[in-house]
Amino acid sequence: MAGISPKDMAQTIGMGLLSFPVTHFDSDNRFDEGPYRQHCAWMLEKPLAGLFAAGGTGEFFSLSLTEVRNVVAAAVKETNSKVPVVAGCGYGTQIAIELAQSAEQSGADGILLLPPYLISGKPDGFEAHIDAVCKSTSLGVIVYNRDNGIIEDEALARLCDNNPNLVGYKDGVGDIELMTRIYTRLGDRLTYIGGLPTAETFAAPYLKMGVTTYSSAIFNFLPDWALDFYKAVRAEDQATVLAGLRDFVMPYIALRNKGKGYAVSIVKAGMQAIGRPAGPVRTPLTDLSESEMAELKALIAKVQPTALKTAA
Repeated sequence: MAGISPKDMAQTIGMGLLSFPVTHFDSDNRFDEGPYRQHCAWMLEKPLAGLFAAGGTGEFFSLSLTEVRNVVAAAVKETNSKVPVVAGCGYGTQIAIELAQSAEQSGADGILLLPPYLISGKPDGFEAHIDAVCKSTSLGVIVYNRDNGIIEDEALARLCDNNPNLVGYKDGVGDIELMTRIYTRLGDRLTYIGGLPTAETFAAPYLKMGVTTYSSAIFNFLPDWALDFYKAVRAEDQATVLAGLRDFVMPYIALRNKGKGYAVSIVKAGMQAIGRPAGPVRTPLTDLSESEMAELKALIAKVQPTALKTAA
């Protein structure tokens, strides 16, 4: 959104559900911009608070730096300031700086700083990494706390003091004590995003800890279901939330857990199931088997049979 400040971007995305679109690949395994933009346009027909381009669901770590730039630029063009666009950013410090600056040049409104690739370092090294990326851009920065990139509350507070554009914290760990310490220390200084795989599972309890939004990969293929579930979470409608967990989320997770890396693969499978294919996942990820695909279609039909009409 042209001219939006980091603070306003963070407040905006905290007010509704977040979209993390898959990245489309053609038969030659190249980024397929046309279908990707069509998918973004389709998602934007629904009331979203933000679109995260080239994120984890978008297979960030399988994209070249040029492809990340192209995916983000395509999302910015298609979104056309309707909602904030937040770009995936990661790897080592120098590459992350390059990606952050590229996102700014492409017109993105913020970056999601994913954990560094493969390596782990001392806490002060990770703090310096985040600090350097924040200082390299005027965009709002959201830190993704996950895997080998865990930031403690005291370090996060220092980073916030030193970087006004550090405006968001996305939790992909599920450490309730850490989340509580961070929220207690920083309060509304940050916008908090639920980022565990299949974030719907944790949405209701996390709301109690100040996490007002989350990344919904399911939105890619069941946008109406995802929005209804989010509304029930925000309304603290426990009966509807539990029904959604029982009827869809828990069996979906059981299917997701059948293969490593399926957190992304199952989303692209869902796209194929509803007749909006986005191409295969890139290796080392693998696609669902035929039997798993059939199981997913049956699950979708159970909760929203109209979603399969385009696939008939």
